[in-house]
Parts: sequence; C-alpha cells; structure tokens
Amino acid sequence: MRTSPTILHLDMDAFYASVEQASKPSLRGKAVVVGGLGPRGVVATASYEARVFGVHSAMPMGQARRLAPNAAYLVPRFHFYRSISERVMELLRALSPLVEPLSLDEAFVDLEAGGVAWDERSARLAGARLRADIRAVTGLTGSVGLAASKMLAKIASEEAKPDGLVVIEPGTERAMLGPMPVRTLPGVGPATGDHLRRAGITTVEEIVEAGEDELVRLLGKAHGHGLYAMALARDDRPVVAEREAKSVSVEDTYDVDIHDRTRVGMEVQRLAERCVRRLRGAGLSGRTIVLKVRRYDFSTLTRSETLRGPTDDPAVVREAAARLLDSVDTTGGVRLLGVGVSGLADYTQEDLFAQAAGERAVTESPAEERAVAPAEEQPPLAERRWPAGHDVRHAEFGHGWVQGSGLGRVTVRFETPASEPGRVRTFRVDDPDLEAADPLPLVLRAPEEGDRTSGAVSQAVSSVPASLPKSWSGSGGGAATSRP
Repeated sequence: MRTSPTILHLDMDAFYASVEQASKPSLRGKAVVVGGLGPRGVVATASYEARVFGVHSAMPMGQARRLAPNAAYLVPRFHFYRSISERVMELLRALSPLVEPLSLDEAFVDLEAGGVAWDERSARLAGARLRADIRAVTGLTGSVGLAASKMLAKIASEEAKPDGLVVIEPGTERAMLGPMPVRTLPGVGPATGDHLRRAGITTVEEIVEAGEDELVRLLGKAHGHGLYAMALARDDRPVVAEREAKSVSVEDTYDVDIHDRTRVGMEVQRLAERCVRRLRGAGLSGRTIVLKVRRYDFSTLTRSETLRGPTDDPAVVREAAARLLDSVDTTGGVRLLGVGVSGLADYTQEDLFAQAAGERAVTESPAEERAVAPAEEQPPLAERRWPAGHDVRHAEFGHGWVQGSGLGRVTVRFETPASEPGRVRTFRVDDPDLEAADPLPLVLRAPEEGDRTSGAVSQAVSSVPASLPKSWSGSGGGAATSRP
C-alpha cells in the first residue's frame, strides 16, 4: 500500500435527484425521489431533503411514499444522467489516465499516475480543485475521499458527504477504522453483519481481536481472509482504467403479473430490440443470448444460447430469445423478464441464421429514456405514456415536464432550468399539441457569498477542523459520522 493519500474516490451527491432539482426550479430545496413508480418499484436516489424522512436508495417505492407523501416522485431520465456523468468523467480523466468508473456518479482516480499529487497537501489541493471544477461545469456537488487505498478512499468519501472532502492520512488507518461498525467494510452486508453480531463482533476492532482463524470459521475461507485483511486496512487493489463490459442486458419488472403467453412473447421481443440498441450504442456485438424470467413465486430462471459468431442483428437476437422462451414454463404468471447478450466483441459476423427480409434497424431510444417513440413509430395519441419527470413541449406553452398522469389526463409544469418556478396546466393525454422533448442543458450558477465550494481550494490547504478526529482531515461537508 502506498505511503501518500493519492487515491481519490469521487461520489456525486444524490446524483439523479440533484440533476432533477437543477433542471426543475420548482423542486430546488424540496424532497425528490427518483425510481420506479409502479407497485414494485424501488428508490434509485433520494434527495437529502427526502432522506430526512428516512427515504433511501433500494427502498420499496410504496414505503417511500408512506414516509414522504409530499415528495416529488419521478421516473429516471438515464440518457440525461449519462450525458452529465460523461462531463464529470472528462474532468477526472484530465487528472489522470487511471480512472476507474464504478457507476454514473462514482469513480476512483489514481492521482499519482497523473502526476498531480505525490503527498497529502498536493492530493488535497487536487481534490478541492476537482470539486470546484465539477460545480463550475455541471452546477452539481460531489464528495471526495483521499487515502492510500481504494477501500479507505471510498470510506473517506462517505464521511465527506454531502459536498465535502476528507483525507485519511497513511499511518492513521487502524485507529480510524477500529471503532467503526463492521458494515463500514466493503462486502459486509446485512446478512454478514448479522452473522458477526451474533458472534459478538460489531466493530472493525473486534474483527481484528477475533483473529483470522475465527473469521474463516464463521464466514468461510475466502470471505474470512478478505475481511480480516480489510479490518487491518490492507488493500493493494490498483485503480483499473478500463472496466471491460461482460454483458449488455435489459429487463422490466411488471406491476401486474403477465399470464398471457402471447403477451410474454411480445415483451421478450421488445426487450430483445432494446438490448440490441444498447449493444450497438456501445459499438459491440455478442455470441451468447440470455433470457431471464422471474415467475409469480419469485423463482428466477435463466436460459442461454451461444451462436457460432458475434452478432448485433435484432432479428437474430429476437429469434434466439424466442427459442429460449419456448423452453420456459410461464404458467402462473411472470413478474420480470430480461434479455441479455454476453461473449462480447467489437465486431460482427454475417448473420448465421435466416433473417426477416428487409429487416430495418430500430433507432428509437430505450423506453426508460424517452417518454414517446419517434413520430414514425408513435402509438395512437390516446395510448401515449407520460412518465413523471420527463420532458415535454407544448405548441403554445413551450418546454415543461410531466408532474403526473392518469384517468386520461397529464399534468405539466412549464419551466426551464433558467426560469423561475413555472405554472401547472392539465391536458388530455391525446392532446396533439403536446409531445415528448429532449432535456434542456443545466444552467450553472455563480458561487454565492459564503458558498462552501467557492472556497474549496483555500479550505483544502487549511488546518484539520476541530470537529474531526486527528487521523482525519477534511473540508466542506466532511464529518466524523458516515452519511449515506
């Protein structure tokens, strides 16, 4: 493990919800929850205003609505989030050639490989400049952790939330980790945590005291050895610049179980086409087609078929998925379907199976990214869907976003990122003057007096705040307790 805190972990603050607040003036400072809105939906992200009520990611949406009934509940706009994420990743790549993205809003950076940091002071300065640059480029905030290993840098960024920077100085790791709960360590989820608690182990220091042999006895060889090493702050994993995709897949969970076999087949065909669009969007092809079916009793089946060469042809993937479905019993109902392609390559071979004559490429965006298909494939006006939070445009009133829809009506708030909070109007779902629209760019605000980010660089080289343990040094939102 290195001797300077030159591994950086960036975690954008409540990313999806923050993007929605930045693009919708009426939601700024309000509780916002992003996720699936159906009966089986789960929370993807909750704003910090919503977290006050106990709402958090991975929570069932029904539970979130009971905890925060007055929050704004929105369907994700993944295409928009990806575009903003790429701007953040460009800032990271300007720091170092070794950037390891973990998700749209999270990444590791090896500052030493980029030559921008070699000790605690230079690393802190690089982290503070990154936070200021993210605010300047996107208008959003991110929390930064700096340490000598990936595990500790991630722990530090959790402590920095929201909108802060925390450094764990080499040599202080054991003292810092000791009193923390076992769930702090990567790989310790609810089940492992409960198992350790029943054995009388609740803190990281108690893991060390129990010893490696006891952990192996409790958790098995691989998990026991790994957990003991983490408790001792041992983590030599390098920052890996390219995380090669192993598969491309899409899936849908249905509000009501699907019983009709014909409908199941149609859903599989639709998912196959969405999967191919993602495959082509990434410039990839694949040899193995995978079908996933979760039945009414929560049992999950997967079936796969490997072709003789890679393909990105929608007809080939549809036909393979249909053959796989023939081998699955859907009696009793289906609650989830998924189609994936693995065995990826960056080239294709001529179709190995018969293809439908004149098969044309499908070019519309995935269903979760657009409210309505392109004009040439739009459904009848009365059947259009209007996901909450998605962008629309009205011929008379201009740009807005969907607040909600139902009973043949859709409610729209007309505002833009640059406007004041706008007015709300209601239309028929088949109003010909209303159409889906692309998101507008976020409007960046100038730092206000007293803004924490505006002083990030000067704070980064200041002394350790008195509120933090001596082994910690931070700025902005850094604190001694973890914030999810």
